[in-house]
Amino acid sequence: METISSRQVYANSWMTVREDAVRRADGTDGIFGVVDKPTAALVIPLDGDRLHLVEQFRYPVGQRRWEFPMGTAPDRAEQDPAELAARELREETGLVAGRMELLGRLDIAPGMSSQREHVFLATELTEESALREHTEQDMRTRWFSVADFERMARDGELVDAQSLAAYLLLQLHRR
Repeated sequence: METISSRQVYANSWMTVREDAVRRADGTDGIFGVVDKPTAALVIPLDGDRLHLVEQFRYPVGQRRWEFPMGTAPDRAEQDPAELAARELREETGLVAGRMELLGRLDIAPGMSSQREHVFLATELTEESALREHTEQDMRTRWFSVADFERMARDGELVDAQSLAAYLLLQLHRR
């Protein structure tokens, strides 16, 4: 597929949206709307048989969601994924990892977004104060047992696709 032209149609501090005109291999023309966001990091805080989750209001779906701590650098900046993971963990939960291990990478929504995410396992955790951004002031955090996490996933209480995919990477890592 060949990109014929590209134009930015929207931008804010977290993302840009562009529209690309393309030519497919068979010669037909088309368009793609693409959400560009910087690299993200997701962190699985694990202490024995407990997982630490955050809950926050997710405006696009109009509901609060439990998920693993995750995020991007401010102002669409690119940041080293390991540094980003450590920052997000401390910012959202107040936890600091003595050990941080890369479990894998995810394409978050490849049908509409260029964003990629690095998934880290955080262990040897110590607790400090959370350093939340202004937009995260309503965030709640809580430890869950692995059994509770899996029950929440089965029962539709935990539906964040990134967290569920990251949990699969954790299970594959443990084998």
